[in-house]
Amino acid sequence: MMNPEFYEYLRQLHQLVKNQEGRIRTLENTIQFLQTEIAKIKEKPAVQVDRIEYKFDQLKVETLDGTLNIGLNPSDLQGIDEFAVTNQSVKTPFSPKQMMQRVMEVEDKVYAHMSEHLPAIFKETQEKLNTNLDESYLLFIEEDIKKQIPKRIEHYLREFSSEDRTEDNHSIDSKILSQLHKEMEFGVEAFIKNLPENVKGMTQE
Repeated sequence: MMNPEFYEYLRQLHQLVKNQEGRIRTLENTIQFLQTEIAKIKEKPAVQVDRIEYKFDQLKVETLDGTLNIGLNPSDLQGIDEFAVTNQSVKTPFSPKQMMQRVMEVEDKVYAHMSEHLPAIFKETQEKLNTNLDESYLLFIEEDIKKQIPKRIEHYLREFSSEDRTEDNHSIDSKILSQLHKEMEFGVEAFIKNLPENVKGMTQE
């Protein structure tokens, strides 16, 4: 008869291997996505600027003020929150500090939403794919999603705020929750579909 402690050790080892297989599959998908994005970037034509000639004798300056920035490139522009053009200010929706505050505000709502809906999404997706996974996979999925939430919130805050600056925070937060709910549904299904067949625990119809 097998020693109970040894049996428990084997069970835990088996569970660990299954969890590692899921994590490896997720990392493989991430690497594949990044490789695709890199390939797209490489395919984009490089920007080439021909010689620029300045004829200062034809330049008339009425007033001179503001800040002169030398050697700006597109990546530098991402960190500029405000700049002046013909004495008019053009601002991004949020400063870094405001963005951090808004992300933290929305995070609580997203976590509450995830806590309420993710278990049901996990269950419904399993029924849809005819699989039978234990709760450890739900915990793994939940932790993986939590790591991505701040960046996804920031992305949607920028997108929705730039679309309509008159829209209130409550409306924007609702849009973000809706988008992240869709992402959770898609992510859970993609995760389960990519699990090895021997760990899916296919149910009998």
